[in-house]
Amino acid sequence: MWESVSDFEQRLLVQMELCCQAEAMMNKITPFLWFDSNAEEASEFYLSVFPGGRRLKELRVTEAGPGPVGSLLVVDLEIAGQQVTFLNGGPGAKLSEAFSFVVRCGDQAEIDEYWAKLLEDGGAEMACGWLRDRFGVCWQVIPERLTDPVGHPAAMRAMMGMKKLELAVLEEAVRESR
Repeated sequence: MWESVSDFEQRLLVQMELCCQAEAMMNKITPFLWFDSNAEEASEFYLSVFPGGRRLKELRVTEAGPGPVGSLLVVDLEIAGQQVTFLNGGPGAKLSEAFSFVVRCGDQAEIDEYWAKLLEDGGAEMACGWLRDRFGVCWQVIPERLTDPVGHPAAMRAMMGMKKLELAVLEEAVRESR
């Protein structure tokens, strides 16, 4: 299969180096989210939503348990540059709005794109740019410079009536109040 032992050794060293780089890139502090039994499905979904995301490492269940042998127990991901860990921990804990991810978007088209993708297949809109996806994870999909318009009382009032944030409406509220 390999052209020579040295070719095999060289490829092995490259693979080991890539693994070491992934280990070295792990942040000291990362979010750790508890899922019932769908962490693998959630990880695949988020990797499809955020371009350039990747699986860093995973731990699968062995004969020692807990759960079916071969099923995912823990997975480390990098999505949009943020490292996160997902656990299939069973029904003992539920995700809530007490924790959310913020997606900072450059323009309305990007807000619309992430809003639509994160709501796919059962998500729910919330207020002021917040949503809950089908896995129960809360997201704030906001413009990069949200404080510029909503620092103005008229824009803040407009935002309080929105679900998905509409930049043109926020900017117009500021203009009309001047």
